[in-house]
Amino acid sequence: MAVAPVLTEGELDALRRFDTCMIANAVETFNVRLHNTGFTNASIHCMFEDAPPMVGYAATARLRSGQPPMVGSSFRDRGDFWNSILEIPAPRILVLEDKDNPPGRGAIVGDMHSAILKALGCIGYVTNGAVRELPSVRAIGIQLFAGSVAVSHAYAHIFDVGAAITVGGMEVRPGELLHGDRHGVLTIPREIAAKVPTVAAEIQRAEQDVIDFCRSSAFSVAKLGEVMKKRA
Repeated sequence: MAVAPVLTEGELDALRRFDTCMIANAVETFNVRLHNTGFTNASIHCMFEDAPPMVGYAATARLRSGQPPMVGSSFRDRGDFWNSILEIPAPRILVLEDKDNPPGRGAIVGDMHSAILKALGCIGYVTNGAVRELPSVRAIGIQLFAGSVAVSHAYAHIFDVGAAITVGGMEVRPGELLHGDRHGVLTIPREIAAKVPTVAAEIQRAEQDVIDFCRSSAFSVAKLGEVMKKRA
């Protein structure tokens, strides 16, 4: 199967104009997946809720932080991991599945790794594990989605670079297009991504018509049924 083309900057910007909830509504209309799939569950939290929506392509791997290495006192960063991120189209979002049970004993991404990610063209980080050093990361300009916040990196290390992973109930493959804001993160199938903003705008207008009617002096339950039929 051919891979859908990378979106233009204009197409990416069109997606950024909508919140994740409206993008999810639009994706549903294409019937490309079940409506209860493709997005993170309530275990994943947005660290910087006032930031605008982020849109980018996923670079994936797995991590552990709870156990020390067999030799030495710490794990070393992997050059192949950094290079694998650069193989993903920009803008990039690092997505790591924490395989510890429970996840989040240590946080691999703090201020130093956020600076590295920024230099690699990343705009965000998503994990079911932990993050740390939030004020510094915010100043660097990396958005964070995580299951928790931790004090230490503990024994955080990367493995399974480029794997298909699951974070917060959301399946993510390398190169997957992601959209995230204060509500969470979802994947957008690339074959429909360019069409999603137009549909989102139509849904938004229809919903606003219902909201305006409910706020008007003309509101009644009988008329509400008629307005809702028009929306459908």
